[in-house]
Amino acid sequence: MAVTLNPNLLLAVPLAPLAGSAIAGLLGTQFFGNVVGRKVSHTATILGVLVAFILSALTLNDVIGGASYNGTVYNWMTVAGLKLVVGFQIDALSAMMMCVVTFVSLMVHIYTIGYMAEDEGYNRFFAYISLFTFSMLMLVMSNNFLQLFFGWEAVGLVSYLLIGFWYTRPTAIVANMKAFLVNRVGDFGFILGIGLLLAYAGSMDYQEVFAKKDQLVALTLPGTDWALLTVACICLFIGAMGKSAQFPLHVWLPDSMEGPTPISALIHAATMVTAGIFMVTRMSPLFELSDTALSFILVIGSITALFMGFLGIIQNDIKRVVAYSTLSQLGYMTVALGASAYSVAVFHLMTHAFFKALLFLGAGSVIIGMHHDQDIRNMGGLRKYMPITWITSLLGSLALIGTPFFSGFYSKDSIIEAVGESHLWGAGFANFAVLAGVFVTAFYSFRMYFLVFHGEERFGKAHHDDHHHAPAAAAHDDGHGHDDHGHDDHDDHAHHGLAPGQKPHESPFVVWFPLAMLAIPSVIIGYLAIGPMLYGDFFKGVISFGANHPVMEELKHEFHGPVVMAMHALTSLPLWLAISGVATSYYCYMINPRVPAWFYNKFKFLHTLLENKYYMDKFNETVFAGGARLLGNGLWTVGDRTLIDGLLVNGSAKVVGWFSTLTRLAQTGYIYHYAFVMILGILGFLIYFLPFWHA
Repeated sequence: MAVTLNPNLLLAVPLAPLAGSAIAGLLGTQFFGNVVGRKVSHTATILGVLVAFILSALTLNDVIGGASYNGTVYNWMTVAGLKLVVGFQIDALSAMMMCVVTFVSLMVHIYTIGYMAEDEGYNRFFAYISLFTFSMLMLVMSNNFLQLFFGWEAVGLVSYLLIGFWYTRPTAIVANMKAFLVNRVGDFGFILGIGLLLAYAGSMDYQEVFAKKDQLVALTLPGTDWALLTVACICLFIGAMGKSAQFPLHVWLPDSMEGPTPISALIHAATMVTAGIFMVTRMSPLFELSDTALSFILVIGSITALFMGFLGIIQNDIKRVVAYSTLSQLGYMTVALGASAYSVAVFHLMTHAFFKALLFLGAGSVIIGMHHDQDIRNMGGLRKYMPITWITSLLGSLALIGTPFFSGFYSKDSIIEAVGESHLWGAGFANFAVLAGVFVTAFYSFRMYFLVFHGEERFGKAHHDDHHHAPAAAAHDDGHGHDDHGHDDHDDHAHHGLAPGQKPHESPFVVWFPLAMLAIPSVIIGYLAIGPMLYGDFFKGVISFGANHPVMEELKHEFHGPVVMAMHALTSLPLWLAISGVATSYYCYMINPRVPAWFYNKFKFLHTLLENKYYMDKFNETVFAGGARLLGNGLWTVGDRTLIDGLLVNGSAKVVGWFSTLTRLAQTGYIYHYAFVMILGILGFLIYFLPFWHA
């Protein structure tokens, strides 16, 4: 087995999707006159991602065998001794991420053939998702902060293009701008953290910075008594809060559902939103040295895990339910990071990528079958019409709620156990949040599942505004009235959804095949991977654990294999909370729908609070956007209009005009007036100098 990986093969991993993106984006669009058609565009991009996946799988196999790589691929420039390079660090963490990103991306590419078949921007969409894959691979393969920041910003840029893919919709433009601006807030903290480490470590290379961690931990931020490393780590995590949608920078992710469903699976399952989790894990040697930063991470993750789950309960748009589920699960991953269980966080990242991509693509399949109606109150009984979508969505839901032997069980229960072992400040609240979140997750997941696949068939009826189903938040329809598929006024029917008498249908092969492929790891990957990833040598030398944070050691003592863990769960609190959540949702929405109506009437204020998403959008609009407008108006009114235009520009013109008016009075045109002035001048001259003459 080779000790060092081949850098040329590693370079091919990100370049293959980039080449596919270039073919579809340049030759397949109006940029170069539509030289190639749809078939060439999707073939080139799928082939590029397939090559990347195969090479990533081979790389992971070599890494498991002991191979690694950490070196410079391209030396961009050297400035005052600072090397700015493109380099790769391939170890267990990056190899695992490469496989997850490329596999999920491959499934999304195949799925897109069916989902976007009728869209005019078909080739452009393939170019975007391939470019997104390239950006994410550059991020996870990097060995320095410069390349990390490049990949970080590149995924943000491409997500902006994808969320606003249907750029003729005002709501899509608002959503992608919101995502872009909120991420800029996080990225400001991120670049400050990178800058602090560069200033005091003198390098942008990961290993060189880690080598100086003992020197960094002894420093304080100039002018304060704050620990430099704590400030740097919190700044880095603020970047993760933006990318990984943590409270209060989470507000962009639900609105990003304006994009087509395939990018919801790509951005919100395996790639962009997990970038922050990956980054903190990669920086574990630094974060381990700051308990303050870890407690901050723990509390932020706990708030996100619990309170974003509550929002999923009242959603009626099928994609938004899954979106809030993503927010909640990202909170779980962040909690694991704060508890120093980095390997558990990336383990949940991996399992979540598969079952959440499955749920998003399953939702898209339902949307196709429902003729682009996304309101779950208009569904019901789809199980017999869409059997493949039904069974795969059920498997994804079971994995999400942590059913024993499913992948989500092993990762989520490991997080709960890790938090229970943590002694950091905030661990008590975190323990409550992750346990309560189990019930909440089970409730909203199966609320959606039951309303979509079971019960009364509520589709194919005359459309009217008065929904007679259990009251909940107003339907969002992924665009406040627009369908998700981009057809708008081009549909065969005036309304979205099935016409009276129409029945749903199973999606075509290119749509359900990715569902089946994602369902397999959603079921088995946790069982297979928990031993080596959490308690074996898979992450040895990659993730650091401080001596004062022995969480993983304590978990290792209690782990006796995946089967014993699953059997032990039968008597554990999390499983019974999950069962209670499923049973409660079944009773409320299948047996006695009057219960949700009663809650709605009795606790309308609570429903209003959730419907308005804790008023975070209004707070941002009032405080930040309103403050910016107030400041802008002040600068315009006082600074620009009064001082610059009024005083400097117009004021100087008025002074010149006033002076000209006075001098114009003396310009009469009469010679005797001028002679008189000359005589006065001479007289004044004589009077002024007369004392000097006498002297």
